[in-house]
Amino acid sequence: MTQPRVVVIVRDGCHLCVDAVAVAQRVCAETGADFATLDVDADPALAEHTDHVPVTFVDGRRLAIWFLDEEQLRAALG
Repeated sequence: MTQPRVVVIVRDGCHLCVDAVAVAQRVCAETGADFATLDVDADPALAEHTDHVPVTFVDGRRLAIWFLDEEQLRAALG
């Protein structure tokens, strides 16, 4: 199974996470990119990101922490 192009690491109850996921869903729907979320509290391997959620990755490279800009994500997917 291949990794999705866009991954957002989130935490339940995080309002910034809700915003980042909404941006990622919208841009991925427009561009056809695969998208997934990972719960930082459900996977000990993600512990390094615990203070920085949401963290957004595109093609395995970190794109953003805390805030996800639509245009920045579109450019990264371009």
